[in-house]
Amino acid sequence: MGLSQALSAAMSGLRATQASISLVGSNVANAETPGYIKKSVIQVAGSTGDYGSSVLLNGVDRQIDEYLLTQLRTETSGAAYADIRSTYLANLQNVYGNPDEAGTIESAFNKLLTAFQGLSTSPDSQSARIGAVSAAQTMAQTLNATTQGIQSLRANAELGINDSILTANNAMDRIAAINNQLQSSGQADAATAALLDQRDQYLTQLSGLVDIRTFTNRLNQVTVFTNSGVQLVGTEASKLIFNPQGTMTPNTLYNVDPAKNNIGTITISFPQGGSYDLVSTNSIRSGKIAALLELRDNTLVKAQAQVDQFAAAMSSALSDRTAAAVAAPPSVLPQAGYDLDLAGLQSGNIIHVSYRDNTTGLTHNLSIVRVDDPSVLPLSNVATLDPNDEVLGINFAGGMASVVAQLNAALGASADLQFSNPSGSTLRVLDDGAPNQSDVLAASVTKTMSSLTSGNVQLPLFTDNGGLYTGALTANGSQQTGLAGRISVNVGLIGDPSRMIVFSTSPLTGAGDSARSDFVLNQLQSGNYRYSPQTGIGTASAPFTGTLTNFAKQFISQQGEAASIAKQLADGQGVVLNTLQNKVSEASGVNIDDEMAHLLALQNAYSANARVMSSIKQMFDTLIQSI
Repeated sequence: MGLSQALSAAMSGLRATQASISLVGSNVANAETPGYIKKSVIQVAGSTGDYGSSVLLNGVDRQIDEYLLTQLRTETSGAAYADIRSTYLANLQNVYGNPDEAGTIESAFNKLLTAFQGLSTSPDSQSARIGAVSAAQTMAQTLNATTQGIQSLRANAELGINDSILTANNAMDRIAAINNQLQSSGQADAATAALLDQRDQYLTQLSGLVDIRTFTNRLNQVTVFTNSGVQLVGTEASKLIFNPQGTMTPNTLYNVDPAKNNIGTITISFPQGGSYDLVSTNSIRSGKIAALLELRDNTLVKAQAQVDQFAAAMSSALSDRTAAAVAAPPSVLPQAGYDLDLAGLQSGNIIHVSYRDNTTGLTHNLSIVRVDDPSVLPLSNVATLDPNDEVLGINFAGGMASVVAQLNAALGASADLQFSNPSGSTLRVLDDGAPNQSDVLAASVTKTMSSLTSGNVQLPLFTDNGGLYTGALTANGSQQTGLAGRISVNVGLIGDPSRMIVFSTSPLTGAGDSARSDFVLNQLQSGNYRYSPQTGIGTASAPFTGTLTNFAKQFISQQGEAASIAKQLADGQGVVLNTLQNKVSEASGVNIDDEMAHLLALQNAYSANARVMSSIKQMFDTLIQSI
């Protein structure tokens, strides 16, 4: 190797060493910079004449483990999902409160029981009557406040989705912009490495919001998809569109049918055109946005359904009266059956008919539900919560003649039952008189009492914004939805607490008669009721059954357990995420001690290359002087 070749090799060594020293300085300066990846010079040997080789710089390498980075993004999504759920469920637990605290559902209900126990002991006491009304008002106000708390959490989730969408769109725009810069650059220099660092930070930010997976091409451009396969970013970014609805109420619910949906949904708009709903397609499965959607549309909706069911069961337990039908007169023989008085039957009230099909030997329990809005027909079998019921919704808007016609059309041929209206509001149900066909075994009607002095002990203690709660079904949904937020004490009782005892004016109920207060106390304390599977407790085939206290303890303890499990999961996800972050930091972060040791080695290399160049200079000087 000639002197010129040796000089060229030494100079290439100096250049490589200078570049490495520059990167060491950059690494040290950015040791604490979030998202900074340690960098090094890519060096390859290049031929120099017939002998030896020089050092060629082939770009800047980022010291990163792509597998670890992929795992980190996956766990970032999972940790964000778990953390949001844990936070919201802890807040929901605060809304319910601890059972032994004042202002909770259990506390208010226990005070209501205590007040009626006192009223039954001293029914003629004015203070006991007022105390019972006051305890009922506290119960209603507690349910109102619980509803406000749940809906406030849903509203916060809606706002959180909106903010997350804005952040996600910004991250996707920046990733697409960096992809385009990489395409135009085509280099593997320090500037490109810095762009890749920036892009990784935006990808990590996006992974906290949405579950993502990425593919990188030979130009280092990244394509981003959700785990469900929806492309978010390429050289152009898709756009997420969210339409927040503002105020949240129990009736503000998501529905896959756009005509019925009245809550914000997420639509993706693609750069090449076209769009679709990411919520109805379940395209977002992890990350902060998925957690907020799950909370807003499922978890908190079930929480509202629980307090609504409690309010509905409590209201109906006190105001609903079931009266057995009277046997049809002998004049109908050989047919047999019953007459039911439907006077005062409200929308949502139920007529019960039990009959046996003698050809099969099966007994059928038929529940005929009064419906005043035909758009809700036909009703499903879960309308009465009894899995053994056969539910039939009948439109009462057309009067008794229409009711009879509908019933005969529905049951005349299939069940061999005959319905008629012999007079007034009487509904008669008969078998066909044939011994081998069907027999009507029993019949009754359940009505909601509207009067405080109906002559019956049933008490419409609670109302729905001043109106009766009857469980009506309309095109707007079930009356039960949101009841806990609207429930109030009957204004007639607030104005006249004596009606807590007096249930008849002719004859006048005695001041010391405890029949009504005893009935109310028994219904509240010992009555067994079925509860909707929409509450997340029980199923349609095996609904939860128990007292009001049983149900309250069940859903409150369920929420407490859910909050505890969510916290454990969030803590576990946090540990996994921290472990991965530490591994990524060890593999890709800057270690000052390593950099200083590398710097000393570079100093020695720089000195050695400089010494080679100095020696070659001396040789050239000697050669020139000898000529």
